Amino acid sequence: MTRAIRIHAHGGPELMKIEDVTVPAPGAGEIRVRHTAIGLNFIDTYQRTGLYPLTLPSGLGLEAAGVVEAVGPGVADLKIGERIAYGSGPIGAYAGERVMPADKVVRIPDGIDDRRAAAMMLKGMTVEYLLRRTYAVQPGDTILFHAAAGGVGLIACQWAKALGATVIGTVSTPEKAALAKAHGCDHPLVTKGLDFVAKVKEITGGRGCPVVYDSIGRDAYLGSLDCLRPRGLLVLFGNSSGPVDALNTGLLAAKGSLYVTRPSLAWYTATREEFVTCANALFDVVRSGKVRIEINQTYPLADVAQAHRDLEGRKTTGSTVLLP
Repeated sequence: MTRAIRIHAHGGPELMKIEDVTVPAPGAGEIRVRHTAIGLNFIDTYQRTGLYPLTLPSGLGLEAAGVVEAVGPGVADLKIGERIAYGSGPIGAYAGERVMPADKVVRIPDGIDDRRAAAMMLKGMTVEYLLRRTYAVQPGDTILFHAAAGGVGLIACQWAKALGATVIGTVSTPEKAALAKAHGCDHPLVTKGLDFVAKVKEITGGRGCPVVYDSIGRDAYLGSLDCLRPRGLLVLFGNSSGPVDALNTGLLAAKGSLYVTRPSLAWYTATREEFVTCANALFDVVRSGKVRIEINQTYPLADVAQAHRDLEGRKTTGSTVLLP
């Protein structure tokens, strides 16, 4: 038996309940993992509320680190006692132990502790595909990254600087602006009372950005389009303010033959090769010192409801880790 967070209906944080669950022996191609740290991500709140509906009842969580406790038939490259991490599901990370497909985990390399691994896998692999594959950031690019002081944002600011970009970032408070600046954001913009579109145009000399990374969604969408140069790319990879309900393709033509994409980590790590390549690129940039992983909040797993409230209330910065 282990303790795990379960939901039986979609809705608010109070619907998450900690329950005793049985962990089966791993089957073919599976391992049993004892979690040492669990990552908290905005997508967890989308799944909890039903914005991304789940088959209920369900666990929650897509990211964690831990120790291999048992291996199933056919698993030859992982051994009991090895440290592993994952960041793209399957869902159910909010638990003390669980069974995982062996091909969905990677070994944690020396020099990275379990808490950092749990804090960086989903967010860091998201940054990898955003900056290196959805749009390949080049030296000299000036990019706009919304929510620059969040867990994804702080990693993205550092990685984009390492790639030679000038980074404009939006944040909600002066304190978050200082945090983003300390992590490579050249132009942190506090959006309250600010026309961020005008400021981006000023910074870019009226040209706009080749790419805008937008995890805010509804509230920022139209402004994000206006920050792009002709034939620029808007990358909608989240919707913390709500989803973009309708895409007016005529608007894209009118604003400069713009492109819009809605990527997800699952499709960029769909094969074992893609997953391992993505994870190793993240490990390499962290171990090089070019990207620091900031864990600014920790909560006991039993306090996950408060963790969700703080995340949705924009009270957190950097990464948050749940401790089983």
